[in-house]
Amino acid sequence: MKIHFSGAAQEVTGSKHLLEINGKFILLDCGLFQGKRKESDRKNRNLNFDPSTLDAVIVSHAHLDHCGNLPYLTKHGYTGKIFMTHPSSDIIPIMLQDSAFIQELDAKHIKKYVKNHDTSIPLEPLYTQDDIPTVVEKIVGKQYEEKFEVIPNSNIFVQFYPAGHILGSSVIEISWTENSEEKILVFTGDLGRPEKNMLPDAKSPKHADYLITESTYGNRRHETQKISKEKLANIINRTVKNNGKILIPSFSLQRTQEVIYDLHLLQEEGKIPNIPVFVDSPLAIKVTQVYKKYRYAFDEETKRDFFSRGEVPLESKYITYTPDVEDSKKIKFFKGPCIIVAASGMCEGGRIRHHLMNEISKPENTILFVGYQAAYTLGRRILEKRPAIKIFNQYFPVKAKIEKLNGYSGHADYQEILDFIAPIKGIKRIFIVHGETEQSYAFAGKLRKIGQAENKNWIVDVPESGEVITPETCIGGVCNYK
Repeated sequence: MKIHFSGAAQEVTGSKHLLEINGKFILLDCGLFQGKRKESDRKNRNLNFDPSTLDAVIVSHAHLDHCGNLPYLTKHGYTGKIFMTHPSSDIIPIMLQDSAFIQELDAKHIKKYVKNHDTSIPLEPLYTQDDIPTVVEKIVGKQYEEKFEVIPNSNIFVQFYPAGHILGSSVIEISWTENSEEKILVFTGDLGRPEKNMLPDAKSPKHADYLITESTYGNRRHETQKISKEKLANIINRTVKNNGKILIPSFSLQRTQEVIYDLHLLQEEGKIPNIPVFVDSPLAIKVTQVYKKYRYAFDEETKRDFFSRGEVPLESKYITYTPDVEDSKKIKFFKGPCIIVAASGMCEGGRIRHHLMNEISKPENTILFVGYQAAYTLGRRILEKRPAIKIFNQYFPVKAKIEKLNGYSGHADYQEILDFIAPIKGIKRIFIVHGETEQSYAFAGKLRKIGQAENKNWIVDVPESGEVITPETCIGGVCNYK
């Protein structure tokens, strides 16, 4: 077995890991790289493998950095099936359609408005909305812990386990026979936090020979969600006292639903004023409908907080969903305090940019980040508290208060990842991915210390993008496991 690390190696976005097992080629995730325009386009168009040679694709969850390049894959020769959980099979088409729409708009904007066009800046989108149906027809949804053969007559089997990250997110277990021995590889995808709003916690498989694990927060601890909820209330109350607005750039999938959940509870409990909450994202609205469809998959806390009272966690008289453009524009003229939850979470697209243009230069307002901001994104630049930021080729002074809540992170911190790994027996080699270099190496160091202290005898690697590794080949030619 060989692993081709084709994305999200010493970086956070663009998850792609190609497995070569007994002559079969299986791709784990096919995500978009997100960041600087030129670099992102180059990486997204260079897959490092021929899509027509793939035998199967398995997707961990519906975030675009894990599934967003599927249309490019099918557009360039992939003809097989794409496996995922049932909730993901409902969400991913929505996410891809939105991604294609935004790419088309961006391409039109560049062609029309960018003067003296730099030929290195791409003029054409990676894919269009017309490419999405080809992906959808290849999607196969599966239940959690349903064992299935991923390629007919291959004796390569897959199971999904809950990852606790977003609705439908999964830990992927792959098992096969090699040299008359069963081998198991586990890919964490993105691990969520324990006691995450609405979702059951991540479930650890019992055994793995090889583990590919994320490390987004490989050297950080998060504050508890209880503390974040209290801070959220404090930030809202302070801003309301100043007669300001609270802007929350939020990912349409899971983060928006979590924020709405807590805002609903805080208003029910009387801990924040009953001010309007505008959910200004067509994508988030569509995704929220899928959440309501799969409400049976919510955790016991959600059932206790809402269902036991006959209420729906994502609906209240103070929450207004604004799918139409005209309704979105009216928010600009709303007088008095309000909360605006809008995509995108890193401020790279969507309606949040328009709200930032209107509100970021007003000192009574607050820009509140509730998720990770990748390097070079607009969200990262705002979070760095730069004196001015550029939106639509115009600079705006940053006078609003800038806040960040870490407890809403969709990713487990290093201790929570370690707690997920601890029950897994038999691990021989661990590959650290999906983290900026500093975070990945820090987490590798923690795992090595644990290995030495507990006689785990596992080898820990931080692979580079494009690296191909045969797990049974040991560092320096010396194996410390049988």
